[in-house]
Amino acid sequence: MPAPLIDSVPSELCIVRLSAIGDTCHTVPAVRAIQSAWPSTRIVWIIGKVEHGLMAGLEGVEFAVLDKARGWRGYLDLKRQLANRRFPVLLHMHASMRANVASRMVEADLRIGFDRARARDFQWLFCNRRIAPRPGSHVMDGLLQFVEALGIEPGPPRWDIPVSDADRAFAASIIEEGRPSLVISPCTGQRFRNYRNWDIESYARVADYVRERYDANVILTGGKTAIERTYADGIARAAKSKPVDLIGRTTLKELLALLERASVLLCPDSGPAHMATAVRTPVVGLYATSNRHRTGPYFSQHLVVDKYPEAVSREFGRPVESLRWGRRVRDPNAMSLIRPEDVVEKIDQAFAERGIRPIAVSV
Repeated sequence: MPAPLIDSVPSELCIVRLSAIGDTCHTVPAVRAIQSAWPSTRIVWIIGKVEHGLMAGLEGVEFAVLDKARGWRGYLDLKRQLANRRFPVLLHMHASMRANVASRMVEADLRIGFDRARARDFQWLFCNRRIAPRPGSHVMDGLLQFVEALGIEPGPPRWDIPVSDADRAFAASIIEEGRPSLVISPCTGQRFRNYRNWDIESYARVADYVRERYDANVILTGGKTAIERTYADGIARAAKSKPVDLIGRTTLKELLALLERASVLLCPDSGPAHMATAVRTPVVGLYATSNRHRTGPYFSQHLVVDKYPEAVSREFGRPVESLRWGRRVRDPNAMSLIRPEDVVEKIDQAFAERGIRPIAVSV
């Protein structure tokens, strides 16, 4: 572990990690490690409004919420929330221009950011210290480096994101006790040239396989976007046995409770993969346009259907090792490299690891 960047335990510190859902999930183990080592240190976390819906109530954390929908007024709101406070330490754990601006709403002595290679969007101009370079890191390991920079050994990741009894009762009303269940979260957040969604027909085939082979309860989850509604309707039409459609019908806390109760989650590179990781539910990840070693489900790397090396070879004509770490594949057809046969093999493995046996032989 490198030499710490501070000499004494601070009375309080501020963390900047606004988004996205998966990355805020990656941040929680860093928060828990600091709390374990420094129980008297007050922690303020600057977070996005949507992400706060998942993290609200996190024990021992004061949240300062940035509502990006309010534009520049959101930053002024943030500044007012933190007025007349000066922090000994700011952990700038989000390399983006929006996070840079948010960090300037905070008065702090020591402002720790990423090393130059990871400090995108000029983050280094907003910090006066940097964590050490560590090429080839998983995103969560990169965030845990901030803990190491404070002289704290992170230890095993711990989350304990709060979920209410009402949220768990909702999940229990959907997923029967003792019956195998597969939650499918078919879509990712929509970003420019970000092709991470698998096709509707393949999801329907997998849903039918799991229902037939395991008599599993299959549940669709997701947000309220038009494309997610298209996926929900398309899977329902294509599948022989209709999944439970919860797309656009859950809060983030309810979704976390569902994932906590589920046998397995199936999804592409998206926030729910990391929510499931936080509650130790196995994730069958679908990866072709992003590198699972950087953004894959932390405890389920062996369950990822990984076509990223093949997609990289097809698009760039080079091996993964020759590219910048984490470089995306921008081929709209890359996810078609994933076959339903690849996916059901991983689902069988995940169910077997949970002690779930098939009731029928697939035809």
